[in-house]
Amino acid sequence: MPQLENKVALITGGASGIGAACVRTLAHEGAKVAVTDIDDAAGAALAEKIGGLYLHLDVTDESAWPGAVAAVEKKFGRLDILVANAGIAIFCPILDMSLADWRRQNAVNIDGVFLAAKHCIPLMRRSGGGSIIMMSSVAGLRGSANLAGYSTSKGAVRLFAKSLAMECAGAGDNIRVNSVHPGIILTPIWRKATEQQGTGQNIPLDPHEIGRTGVPLGAAAEPEEIANGVLFLASDLSRHMTGSELVIDGGMTAGSIRRRT
Repeated sequence: MPQLENKVALITGGASGIGAACVRTLAHEGAKVAVTDIDDAAGAALAEKIGGLYLHLDVTDESAWPGAVAAVEKKFGRLDILVANAGIAIFCPILDMSLADWRRQNAVNIDGVFLAAKHCIPLMRRSGGGSIIMMSSVAGLRGSANLAGYSTSKGAVRLFAKSLAMECAGAGDNIRVNSVHPGIILTPIWRKATEQQGTGQNIPLDPHEIGRTGVPLGAAAEPEEIANGVLFLASDLSRHMTGSELVIDGGMTAGSIRRRT
């Protein structure tokens, strides 16, 4: 029997990357999935492929959230799983980061997760509970040069998940809340994130090279490997987990190794 049969999931940022992998994986395991994104073409195509629902949703726009949740309830009648995945990465030294970029990154990475939880929890409670999975990062567990802004936003997601987990546990609403911390993953985010060099040039980051040299297991991960972790947290296999961190980073936060040549 599929692990998520008769379950309904809403996934933000579901049109590409880790989000799209989560959509495919959860749908394959029997979930009915609402895909949300601002990339309407890719999001709608994916939703059609899995027999789900596509909703255009800017996660930072609070006025759009009630309508999105209402559409999920109208279509599927319930909500059991929320994957707050939408995020952006702006990698640069703090002295080079504008306040506008700082605020934009926090709006998507923090405000978007807050709004997802705030507006989805009432429907999840009416549905009898469920699982909220918040996408953080290894950057939310440790510091790194040129990632201070991004790390700030992802560290906030980590502690928001823990605090919300305690609120839900205290309310006895049968809602679990956990965070996922990917390492170097082969997703389109790397095409957008650039490293500001001293020359003033923006050099695109190469996840393959970073994975080869910076990940103890020697390679970047595929999005599906993160989606499998999300599946675990979404399913009853993790029913005694809340306020926890699922780290999927090839050993990056465990330590470092000296490679044999």
